[in-house]
Amino acid sequence: MSTQTAMVDVRSVHKSYGPLQVLKGVDLTVRAGEVTVVLGPSGSGKSTLLRTINHLEKVDSGSVSVDGSLVGYRRSGNKLHELREREILKQRTGIGFVFQNFHLFPHLTVLANITEAPVSALRRPKKDAEAAARALLDRVGLADKADAYPKQLSGGQQQRVAIARALALEPKLLLFDEPTSALDPELVGEVLDVIKDLAHQGTTMVVVTHEIGFAREVADTVVFMDGGRIVEQGPPGQVLDHPRHARTTSFLSKVL
Repeated sequence: MSTQTAMVDVRSVHKSYGPLQVLKGVDLTVRAGEVTVVLGPSGSGKSTLLRTINHLEKVDSGSVSVDGSLVGYRRSGNKLHELREREILKQRTGIGFVFQNFHLFPHLTVLANITEAPVSALRRPKKDAEAAARALLDRVGLADKADAYPKQLSGGQQQRVAIARALALEPKLLLFDEPTSALDPELVGEVLDVIKDLAHQGTTMVVVTHEIGFAREVADTVVFMDGGRIVEQGPPGQVLDHPRHARTTSFLSKVL
């Protein structure tokens, strides 16, 4: 684990939808090689924060940088100007995103789901992309499912394919938006095991989840959000076992 380089640098980010303030001046730093787990009640801004990191949501003010580069914008003097869509898409190839509901292409095989982006976005030869995809399927325990279609897989298997698809672009950062919340309870473990393996290999990740045991085991930093703000953050042992804020204590008492 590196303690030197900031992979994610969120500075005073605000985001509103009409009169509803969803993010109210959020600051967050995630260092290269670290896993940050974001906890909090529904509506606290967790998913919106995650989506600003790869510019799926535009910030109203503040800034987000990944690996030293502004995400979604370029700076000219004191002003930020939004990048062209093509430039934003290029940035996103370095920021993997695993969604709650998989977002696999139903008409494509598992192998084609994984190779589509490397071939179309990175212009990799199809043969090379397929070889890499098969290696990734083996890594997530699905080497025998290359020719299956998403509807033939369990939810846990679909989510593992989604993780392999995100890894296919060799991202510097992986974002997970409640990756197990759409799964039956008995399938949660197989997805968390894959994420744990990535953590042990030094993958930089930000994970929004309600899985407290996972946070305790894997996170370098636990962040607790409420009402659009980061209320508390620190090592898992501190935030989960000795929270300093009454709101964190109240939340944990309901989920532990």
